[in-house]
Amino acid sequence: MNDSQIVWQGKSWSLRINPQTFANGEVVERAFIDHPGAVVLVPLVETAHGYEILILRQYRHALRQTILELPAGTRGWDEDWLICAQRELQEETGFRAARFEPLGQFWPAPGVSNELMSLYLARDLTPDPLPQDIDEEIEVVSIPLAELVEMAQNGRLQDAKSVVGILRTAAVL
Repeated sequence: MNDSQIVWQGKSWSLRINPQTFANGEVVERAFIDHPGAVVLVPLVETAHGYEILILRQYRHALRQTILELPAGTRGWDEDWLICAQRELQEETGFRAARFEPLGQFWPAPGVSNELMSLYLARDLTPDPLPQDIDEEIEVVSIPLAELVEMAQNGRLQDAKSVVGILRTAAVL
């Protein structure tokens, strides 16, 4: 990224501008978010009635509303993906997982960011809380996987990373 210019530097990501040259020789400046990546977790609870997922009710200031979303978090630039997943699961849900199964990676907004999200199914949960970040208002709720699949399909679950996570989980279980 030596041809890009940082126009704003945040705690965990930056806003950059760099030139893009098209086949016809035209050059335009493109702004994008340079991001270290994030993890998304699908905390699975097996009950006598089937699978349930621990999902968050979380206020999102950009939307000015509380939404349902899977636990997720930004990793450090050189942080191992799995270490980040373990930490975020504990911080956001208060649980530790004995097993993490990778469910792939995806770009949530490739038109404006190079952020890559790594998705994990978290199994065999035990309570082991870490302090939550002070800037988060989170309520952990347990919802049957079948209900979340229906919500993802009918548009009631609108967070993109959560839709991807729920549908990929349903496909492998």
